[in-house]
Amino acid sequence: MSAKSKSGARPRIACEISADRVLAAKLADTGGVIDGCAVRELPPGSVVPDLTEVNILQPEVVRKAINDAVGSVAGRLRDVIGVLPDAAVRVVLLDFDTLPTNPVEAEGVVRFRLKKSLPFDVEKAKVSYHVQTSLGGLRLVAAVALSSVVEDYESAFRDAGYTAGVILPSMLAALGAAEADSPTLVLKVDARTTSLAILDKQQLLLFRTLENTRGVTITGEQLAEEVYPSVVFFQDTYHTNIERIYVAGLPESGGAAPALRAQTGAEVRELVANSQLGSNGGASIPRWRMAGVVGALIS
Repeated sequence: MSAKSKSGARPRIACEISADRVLAAKLADTGGVIDGCAVRELPPGSVVPDLTEVNILQPEVVRKAINDAVGSVAGRLRDVIGVLPDAAVRVVLLDFDTLPTNPVEAEGVVRFRLKKSLPFDVEKAKVSYHVQTSLGGLRLVAAVALSSVVEDYESAFRDAGYTAGVILPSMLAALGAAEADSPTLVLKVDARTTSLAILDKQQLLLFRTLENTRGVTITGEQLAEEVYPSVVFFQDTYHTNIERIYVAGLPESGGAAPALRAQTGAEVRELVANSQLGSNGGASIPRWRMAGVVGALIS
């Protein structure tokens, strides 16, 4: 994706475009907490997240929603972090022994490795990656999306009068809200996908996005069943157990706690904590909806 605002500083406004809403938030002047939040609901079919097709089907509706949501919190600020649906971006973990020191050559190597992992031509895609060290080599967290899909969202922000100099998929953005000094499972549910990430010592070890036909009506038992194979894979691979679970995107995240706790023995919490919200930060918006923008701003 992209990672610079016009001023070179990280934007203090984040705006997430989802299939059903546009949600904007502002970081407090002192940092660390959200100081304002606004949401505008979208009519069904306005945005249809997809890896290969046009995503924004009603541009004028989306433009107005961005204008209303961001305008109510941004003041004179015009640079935003654009948070995209997980169904529009592919996130892949890649292991390397080494990478070229030249950034252009390194990206070429990464693109070559990605070719077999994507349902589209990687040469027509935007690729962004973060390098983590791992035992004996490097592990890359790569986010990949068709340039046309990213442009779809960037145009929506431009048409509303804003510049999305930083673009993040929702789940990667949400991870900024998680404390992961020990083995931690993060689950984020939306209208089309269930995304899961497992981290330890702030390093991303496993990432998967699963199709979710039930949306936010998924039960705790169904959620636990869907993520169970990934939990077992992690435990078998790393020979350790999940100690903490964060959940976002469910109206009743506590309803998933018994099934997840029975499966793993781990403590289950809501991803967005009250301590991450200032006195004006999203008082009228449920915390379970705010993970993408909160994580993008406080990370």
